[in-house]
Amino acid sequence: MPVAMDAEFSSLEDKVGLLARLCHQLRGDNRQLRQQVLALQQENQQLKGKVEGAKQRVAAILERLPEDEA
Repeated sequence: MPVAMDAEFSSLEDKVGLLARLCHQLRGDNRQLRQQVLALQQENQQLKGKVEGAKQRVAAILERLPEDEA
C-alpha cells in the first residue's frame, strides 16, 4: 500500500474519531439542554399559577374598595 494512501487512511481515521467524539459530546449537551428546558417549563407553570393567584387577590381587594362618587 503506498505511503500516501496510508496517510490518507490515517487522516480519515482521525477525522472519524473526532466526529464520533463530537457526536458523543453533542448528545450529552442535548440531553442536558432538554432537562433544563423541562425544568424551566415547570418553573414557568408555577410562576403562571402565582401570577393568577395574585390577579385574583388584587381583584378581590379592588372589589372591596369604595366607589369614587366624584
